[in-house]
Formats: sequence, C-alpha cells, structure tokens
Amino acid sequence: MSSREAILLVGGTGFIGRALAARLSAEGGEVHVLGRRPATGLPAGVVVHCGDQGDRDVLRPLLARCSAVVHLAGATVPADTVWQPVAEVEASLLPALRFLDCAQEFPGRRYVLLSTGGALYGDADFAREQSRLAPGSYHGAGKLALESFFGVFGQRHPGRLSILRPANVYGPGQTLRTGFGVIRTLLERARNGGPLVVYGDGGAVRDYLYIDDMVAACVAALRGPAITCNIGSGEGVALRELIAIVERVTDKPLAVDYRPARASDVGRIVLDVGLAKDRLGWAPCVSLEEGIGRTWRSLQ
Repeated sequence: MSSREAILLVGGTGFIGRALAARLSAEGGEVHVLGRRPATGLPAGVVVHCGDQGDRDVLRPLLARCSAVVHLAGATVPADTVWQPVAEVEASLLPALRFLDCAQEFPGRRYVLLSTGGALYGDADFAREQSRLAPGSYHGAGKLALESFFGVFGQRHPGRLSILRPANVYGPGQTLRTGFGVIRTLLERARNGGPLVVYGDGGAVRDYLYIDDMVAACVAALRGPAITCNIGSGEGVALRELIAIVERVTDKPLAVDYRPARASDVGRIVLDVGLAKDRLGWAPCVSLEEGIGRTWRSLQ
C-alpha cells in the first residue's frame, strides 16, 4: 500500500476510524469512510459516505475504487448483549457478513479486519495468538465467528487479509459511552464528579493501548505481510491501579461505587504482542500514564 492509494474505512466514523482517517489523510492518501451516520471530527479531504456496510449499491463503487480496506465496524460491546445472543448476531455479525459477501467480488484488495483481543481469550496472562480461544460473552463469540468467516476468505485469497486483535484502546477523541471505555469514563468523573460504578472488587486486570499506537498498528498491517496478531501494550494493569493513576494525573479524587461482578467480565486479560513486533515491526510507544495525561489535557 502506497500513501497515494485509495483506502476505504468501513465503520470509519468511530473513535479508531476517525484517528486512522486523519493519519492516512495526513500522509497523502485518498481516504473514504463508510458509516451509517453523518461523521464529525474528520479532516478536510476525507470523503464520507453514509450507508450500511451490507448495501451493495453503496459498497461496490467504493470497493472498485479502493485498493485497501480496513473493516472497523462494530455495533456492540460485551455488556450490551450479555444475555442476548440473537441481538449480537443481528447487530454485529450479520451486517459484517453482508459486507464480506460483497467483498468476495473484489478479492484483489488488501483487507484488514479489526477484531478484539480482550474478549477472545477469556482469562489469560500474556495471551498469544495460538492460545486457546474461550470468549466469555456473546460479543466475544461474535468476534470469533467473524474471524472464522473472514479467515475462509483469507484462505481462498492468500496474502490479502490481516486480522488485528486490539486491547482496550483509549485516547483523545474517544466519546463517552455507557459501559465502554473505562479510561474515558474515569476522566469524565474526574472532570465532572459523580460516583464511578465498578463491577467487582477493582482487581480486574486489563491491557490498555493508546490511540496513536493503535493507528500505527493499522498502518503497519496495511503495508506489511498478511497476519493475525495481538495489538496491545503487553502490560497488565488492575482497575484499582488505573484509578490511582487517573487520580494522580488529574489531581482529583474519585468516588467509587463497587457492585457485584458481571457475567460478561473476565478477571485478567493481557496480550502478548511479540508477533506484531516481529512480523510488522510495530511496538507500542506511549506509556499508560503519558497517554492518560494526553487524554486528560485534550478534555480541558
């Protein structure tokens, strides 16, 4: 992929998509974004198309024009469909499969699928790509199914598909959303007050990745060999420790309301990112405290 090629970001109106569009556009790429709603926060020059990812009338002309595609579309988080497998399929899996159905007509394109690292492995410490996949939520099961479907496409067209499994991505530009984005939520509580609801005892360990590092991984995947790999910091941080970091960075105490753990939550998930380092030449650069500081300053 050269910087002048046309690139399509499916579901590119979200947090990661907007940041990736800005990076690719700044490098001189012709960037097209497909989303279901009008987009905000995108740089001038990025072409926005409103429509569903499974609408062939919208998708075919874009796939005919673009030589590379990043699929970022997703409609749920684990807490959304804890007891609703059909809702997960209808909201996230079926629309993506309709996209794949159309993409089969354009096998010569380069495809990058954003999956998940946090919801595929279950409880795992330094999970590797070869680790047993044991999703504990219907959201994770849907991502695993989607990887399998896209994987068949990748087998039929070798060298055309990469799958990235990101950790918990955060940073400037992330919108506030109930049940999603704990760092963004923590900073909002520091800014505006109010209790922070924590499910469990605060000992849950996660891997947090700054948005610029996530974008760099996407660019590396577009330009590197076809691969399925984890994208994370490679460091585990307990929620209690994360709260302490936010309090230190913001110099504001947080009121925490502890509640029983939820069925969709895992106790510990940290990603091994050695494969991405070896094959893509990518590595995370922004520390957690520095990333939280940048995000906090962006909210002021």
